[in-house]
Amino acid sequence: MRITEFEYRLLGPLEVLSGSRPVAMRAAKQRALLASLLVDANKAVPTDTLIGRLWDAPPDGARNALQNYVLRLRHALSRPSGGPIRTCPDGYRIDVPEDALDLHRFDALVVRARAAAAARAAERASALLGEALALWRGEPFADVPSERLRLEVAPALNERRLGALELRTDADFQLGRHTDVLPRLRELTAAHPLQERFWAQRMLALYRSGRQGESLDCYRTVSALLLDELGVDPGPELWQLHQRVLTADPSLIAPPAPIAAASPAVAASSAPGGPRAEGNLPAETTTFIGRESMLRSTHKLLESARLVTLTGPGGVGKTRLALRAAAEASWAHPHGTWLADLAPLTEPKLLDRAVAEALGIPDQSLRPGTQVLVEHLRERRLLLVLDNCEHVAEAAGHLVGTLLAAAPGLRVLATSRQGLRVPGEYLLPVPPLAVPQDRGAPAALTRCEAVRLLADRAEACAPNFRITGRNEEAVGRLCRRLDGIPLAIELAAVRLGALSAEEILERLDDRFRLLSDAGAPTGPRHQRTLRGVVDWSHDLCDARERSLWAGVSVFAGGFDLAAAEAVCPDEGTTREDIVDVLAALAHKSVLTVDTTGPRARYRMLETLRQYGQCRLRELGGDIALRRRHCAYYADMTGRAAARWCGPDEVAWLSWLRLESANLRAALDFCVTGEGDATAGLAIAASLTRTRYWFFSSSLGEGRHWLTRALDLAPQAPAPLRVGCLALAAWIALCQGDQSAAERFLAEGVRLGDGLADGASSAVLAYMEGAFAFLVHEDAGAIALLSGARERFRAGGQVGDAHMATMLWAMAAAFLGEREPALAAGREYMTEADAHGAGWACSWGVWGMGLAELRHGDPHRAVRLFRDSLRGQRAIGDRWGPVWGLEGLAWAVAATGDHARAARLIGAACRLLRTTGVVLTGLRPLHGAHVEAERRVRHALGERAYAAAFAEGEGTRDPMRFALGGSAAG
Repeated sequence: MRITEFEYRLLGPLEVLSGSRPVAMRAAKQRALLASLLVDANKAVPTDTLIGRLWDAPPDGARNALQNYVLRLRHALSRPSGGPIRTCPDGYRIDVPEDALDLHRFDALVVRARAAAAARAAERASALLGEALALWRGEPFADVPSERLRLEVAPALNERRLGALELRTDADFQLGRHTDVLPRLRELTAAHPLQERFWAQRMLALYRSGRQGESLDCYRTVSALLLDELGVDPGPELWQLHQRVLTADPSLIAPPAPIAAASPAVAASSAPGGPRAEGNLPAETTTFIGRESMLRSTHKLLESARLVTLTGPGGVGKTRLALRAAAEASWAHPHGTWLADLAPLTEPKLLDRAVAEALGIPDQSLRPGTQVLVEHLRERRLLLVLDNCEHVAEAAGHLVGTLLAAAPGLRVLATSRQGLRVPGEYLLPVPPLAVPQDRGAPAALTRCEAVRLLADRAEACAPNFRITGRNEEAVGRLCRRLDGIPLAIELAAVRLGALSAEEILERLDDRFRLLSDAGAPTGPRHQRTLRGVVDWSHDLCDARERSLWAGVSVFAGGFDLAAAEAVCPDEGTTREDIVDVLAALAHKSVLTVDTTGPRARYRMLETLRQYGQCRLRELGGDIALRRRHCAYYADMTGRAAARWCGPDEVAWLSWLRLESANLRAALDFCVTGEGDATAGLAIAASLTRTRYWFFSSSLGEGRHWLTRALDLAPQAPAPLRVGCLALAAWIALCQGDQSAAERFLAEGVRLGDGLADGASSAVLAYMEGAFAFLVHEDAGAIALLSGARERFRAGGQVGDAHMATMLWAMAAAFLGEREPALAAGREYMTEADAHGAGWACSWGVWGMGLAELRHGDPHRAVRLFRDSLRGQRAIGDRWGPVWGLEGLAWAVAATGDHARAARLIGAACRLLRTTGVVLTGLRPLHGAHVEAERRVRHALGERAYAAAFAEGEGTRDPMRFALGGSAAG
């Protein structure tokens, strides 16, 4: 594919990419205009056609509006070299280079596939069609507000897709993949029940799979559908096929699929330029599910590279992917596609002989095996699949390097849990199958690769199993818990014959015993049981790698190098060794590494992590290591709290969010088992002081850990308990739970009486001021919070002092006089700027906006609240926007723009509901909300207010709407 400035995607949600980065197209009409131009790319689209596609009922001045949208689109797609939008005499045109539009690539691939099919190159045709169909990501124009495009253009595009699916099924029939195509045809006949062509293909596939009765059932089903829906009988083609199935017409028997030559030696001895040799790839015995993008990537690499190694952990599907990719690429290798399975090989010195045997070379001489291979391969063009290289990786690397240098027509596709380290080698990591999101529609669930595999394999061994509304959530969770590993999913499918999905989930903590090989296919144990596969990987590691594998299993959700260096050194592995051993584990596919961020992040599949934890327990080191893990995160959260409200504030908050799984694991260990509840109390306190629970919009979780640790650590130092009780009171107050907040504060005051430390007195004074302000609306809160601020400053608690400043400025705005309130707002914003802290700065601007709203210029308040929202959005804050949107609604109402204020109140209500904030417990804020709502209702009238409120409440992106987007966007 040539490099272009933009890549456009129409076959699904509309997307524009510049390099690998998406280009924002937020305005609805802008998306509709771009889609309208792209469907006729490189052609002039008349102005009237564009207007018809953008508006169902064109408004007055539609041509001027269209020109405005064109200008905005040109700006979005502008580059120093110019943009792709051109003005023509009667309309506009978008210039799209070759391969820059997925629709063009799709059409080109289908044309090439038809040519391959006409030339009887079924493998090539199937591969090209698979690549073409993989470009489809969903329904075209589903996110584009154009009824004309959806009604007139989308059906034609979908018909082209269905034509490609029909053609691919025909190509797969030629290859003998009758069983393979059945899941596809089941989906097609369900989605397009009146398309007779797919029913005919399904009947033929069933018949050729030896399922004549089901083939006849299909005819009865489609006959009833056609009669009920259209009042017609099946067409002549379908009727004739039914008659031929009834009579078992011999002409329906499948044509012979490509198979291995009767004698590998005969096939291998074909002279260059002579008859084609098929090779020795085994026939597939089960359906191949998904992996379209991986197949496409493998094919592309094989076209340009001579050695491609598929890497990944055991059971992830490397072998199956390699065999399918090799079969589909066989058309390009006249001397065949050959498989050498190295799993049984125990002596690396015999590797060359094992490969020669797989190639069917009849050599009985005393010549070295490598020499025999070189002479055999030198003039041949073939693809060699070396499967399971990991235990002989060094020897395989030497052999492959020698063969590639001597045989220019040789290409090698290897599978290994580690690379072969040969010059020119391309590594292609094979990920697990895609698993469902935590929440999603049932239709999305059944389209997911992992779920499709589970359903397909269960059909064979658990015929009564069905994915239903009752079990769909459990099925999704099961696939996620199994990491999308095909082997684990296939073994789970076997268990569905005796257990429900829910029962399997309950037993997954002992997955290695549960997912044994009972009823599984035959084969080497290390390839057919989950435990065997992971044992095989473990055996390939040296002592230091095994030790660190066990050590890093203590981490949850990933970790970085610093964490591993702090937690995992042991007698055999020093801190300095950790980076090298991590690299070795990543090379052997035990770990994956993400280097896209400022720090490399290591992750481990949950299955491998559980295995490591089992090994750690066997070694007797699990408790000690978990204590070190807890100590590390206690230290890190303490440092974050100490440095909060400074230039690195946002970086710390982002790091804490990234480490949320490890933080939960540390807290859980502290309050259960062998952990230290006091350490857990310190971690929970530090996270609250950094406003982590607010930043992540998880106040309920913060309160849970604080109260749990307080209950379990009655002997913790009194200053720590006082601080945690005050923090728990603050969270409860923000949640609107006033009674609980009062209980926490009363307990903190009782415990703090007589304590001489300044920190306890400062935090209690702060909470007394917060109660006076937020609960009682007492103007005395201003002085209380000012005093708390000074005490925090005296104790060097910069972040806590800033929070006191924040609440002091808010209290002054709500309860104070005009000049002091404006002065307090300016002081708060200046202090935040001085700290250089992103979170604090966004709140400083918010505080100044509040002061302007209450005592100054509401129009200036609108600008300030918007600036605050922009800052909160930029840093990923999930708590601040609740108040930013509320404040903006109040200010807009004060300016007299009542219709927009009503929409903003609706959008704010949506955010309040999703974050669980209860305004009624925060009297000044609730009062401001009620006053703004009353003013807007009175100005608009009840009916207009309700309509505008509903529009705002229904917005998908309240933040974008508040900053100027449409409610529908």
